[in-house]
Amino acid sequence: MGNKRYACIGLYNPKSPENVGSVMRAAGCYGAASVFYTGKRYERARDFVTDTKKIHQDIPLIGIEDLRQILPLGCTPVAVELVEGARPLPEYTHPDRALYIFGPEDGSLDQEIRDWCEDVVYIPTEGCMNLAATVNVVLYDRLVKGNNTRSGPQFGRDKLAPSGSQ
Repeated sequence: MGNKRYACIGLYNPKSPENVGSVMRAAGCYGAASVFYTGKRYERARDFVTDTKKIHQDIPLIGIEDLRQILPLGCTPVAVELVEGARPLPEYTHPDRALYIFGPEDGSLDQEIRDWCEDVVYIPTEGCMNLAATVNVVLYDRLVKGNNTRSGPQFGRDKLAPSGSQ
């Protein structure tokens, strides 16, 4: 198997086009390979209001029926959910190839999805975070732990040269 590392994002029935736009911006900032979403709510309100960098032109945003249908070979599904039994993100070692799955803004991931995932992690906060904020925290955690992945050191810091922020 190749040694390419990547992260994909799976959104389970997202509600808000603003949050999806913000997720796309996070995907661009942290180099996610693709973003998938399920459900019909987002399709009814599709609008990239907060995707001010037009990331959707560079990173695929794909609507699908079931997130289990798109898992690439060798990719680890990781549920991000504030539930009992989940591992705290600060203690988590990220897989080299991950599909991070996030629940809707107004609900949780179905137990069936959590059971399918190899890992379930949570961000230790006093309450629930906004969907886009959660995606940013998980992808940032993956970034800063770049040398601490399951297969060991390999981290392209040269790709992280400062550029103009907006």
